Amino acid sequence: MKAYVFPGQGAQFSGMGKDLYDASESAQKRFKQADDILGFSISETMFSGSDEDLKQTSVTQPAIFLHSVILAEMLGNRFAPDMVAGHSLGEFSALVAAGALQFEDGLRLVSERAQAMQDACNAAPSTMAAVLGMEDEKVVEICNNTAGIVVAANYNCPGQLVISGETDAVHAACAALTEAGARRALVLPVGGAFHSPLMESARERLSTAIAAAPFKAPRCPIVQNVTARPVEDPAEIRTNLIAQLTAPVKWTQSMAQMIEMGASEAIEVGPGKVLQGLFKKVDRAFPVSGASVEA
Repeated sequence: MKAYVFPGQGAQFSGMGKDLYDASESAQKRFKQADDILGFSISETMFSGSDEDLKQTSVTQPAIFLHSVILAEMLGNRFAPDMVAGHSLGEFSALVAAGALQFEDGLRLVSERAQAMQDACNAAPSTMAAVLGMEDEKVVEICNNTAGIVVAANYNCPGQLVISGETDAVHAACAALTEAGARRALVLPVGGAFHSPLMESARERLSTAIAAAPFKAPRCPIVQNVTARPVEDPAEIRTNLIAQLTAPVKWTQSMAQMIEMGASEAIEVGPGKVLQGLFKKVDRAFPVSGASVEA
């Protein structure tokens, strides 16, 4: 059984998607459609913009979504998932690729999500940090005992958890985590506290857009971030997507769930190899690969 997984923010790179554009007329039409929907040339930014240009949340999220969905479409009949999942933003890519959302509706939601998150980031000093080499429960305990808002945000793989919150609280938690034995507690170069209570204004804003979007049942189960459980019901998908903005990404648990469901391999659809590396942290022998239009 095949699990197709879709990356989130951080997988972007300058020049991303140009190979897809050059290889396919249908891809060219999708990029043109995206430029029209977004009201700016995201394709030009993706193909020739700098790394700094691509770091803007309002660009990053639609760019990764575009790359992932177009690549899935270019796979054609080779895109035959028994289950799908996406890391944070990647959940939207997974839903479009699996037929639960139309491309246009998915792109509009991603654009709205990106802007809402950027606005929430601008509202208060906040950041995230990667904690390596400590059990998840211990990280959560230390965050709970730190003054201010700091929470577990991304359960990426065993021994790697990202925390998120107010800048001072994150720095204080990093100091406490290092003192308690974490191998590293590294503040990340991000613009805000994703997947934390500081995203509440973004959650409220996006909930209206998600409620209005026409969802239908995906062609296969999607293992969603918030619950790490397979879902096919459109109403439940909506609820989990809204909750995702302020809740942690349970990716460690999602990978384990897909393996438990019988996944015999995982194929990453989108830029980069981050998710392939995370699967290897769960089970070094588990077959993982990246989708390729040449294959």
